[in-house]
Amino acid sequence: MTAVLVSVQGSPKDGASWLALARSAEAAGFDGLYAADHPGAGAAPFVALAAAAAVTDRIRLGTCVANAGVWEPMALAGEVATLDLMSNGRAVLGVGAGHTPSEWTSTGRAYPSPGDRVDRMIELIDATRALLAGETVTAEGAHITLSEARLVEPRPRQDPIPLVVGGGGPRLLRHAAAHAEVVGITGLGRTLADGHDHAVDWTSAGIARVVDIVGSAAAAAGRSPAMEALVQHVEITDDAGQVTWLEARGVTLVRGRGRLAGERRVVVGDEELLARKAVIVATGSTALVPDIPGLREARPWTNIEATTA
Repeated sequence: MTAVLVSVQGSPKDGASWLALARSAEAAGFDGLYAADHPGAGAAPFVALAAAAAVTDRIRLGTCVANAGVWEPMALAGEVATLDLMSNGRAVLGVGAGHTPSEWTSTGRAYPSPGDRVDRMIELIDATRALLAGETVTAEGAHITLSEARLVEPRPRQDPIPLVVGGGGPRLLRHAAAHAEVVGITGLGRTLADGHDHAVDWTSAGIARVVDIVGSAAAAAGRSPAMEALVQHVEITDDAGQVTWLEARGVTLVRGRGRLAGERRVVVGDEELLARKAVIVATGSTALVPDIPGLREARPWTNIEATTA
């Protein structure tokens, strides 16, 4: 059987509800609690995750995902190392190329091409991981420059801190397959007019394309990273009527066992993401995860179930 680990991504609105979400997610058995990184449009992720660390003991805590366009290696390494220290070794470093134009242009920079954004992400990841490993780093890349940089303190508890690389472009996916512990599959299609939101692409063809890219790159590198699916709603059901009802309303469904071999991870989005109508529907279940405050109101049904089918 294949293990399915389910995490939840939240958007902190105030201290009390965020800490309640962290406690409830851990008590319900979720594998991780994630926070997004959208400067100017959401809470600072590492501050929120450190607060969650203080009221939890087991659940993993990570970014989903840190925007490589707004971070420098020393700052990012220091933040994630501090989180790992404060959480006693539960940090997860999730990184993406940064697709939102305003997060670049608001600092006076031009919005880079997809290739340049991936280039910067790769340079950032390489330098950040070297710093976290205790190396002295000198780098003169197209985007990142360091001179004998070293993260003396704080030192993380984990070695290495798990890396999640999320995105949808072929080059990004190949790099993630060759270097990350977890490849994050976003299920996002074309970018919409606002430059931030995306059409959803959980079609069989879309999944097959991504899995083939990741599988080929991982095999070439002699690796077998876990695969993580970012979905906006998870509903496990044996009710054909529910499936028909969803399809009639234009909801994208993924049926059956799919093609994700090995360990599978699912990230359940917050209220804003849930409104985008992306649903994974499967049949059969072996584990029930109770409701979490803040998610119940956003779901048409009451339970999230994880299946090992």
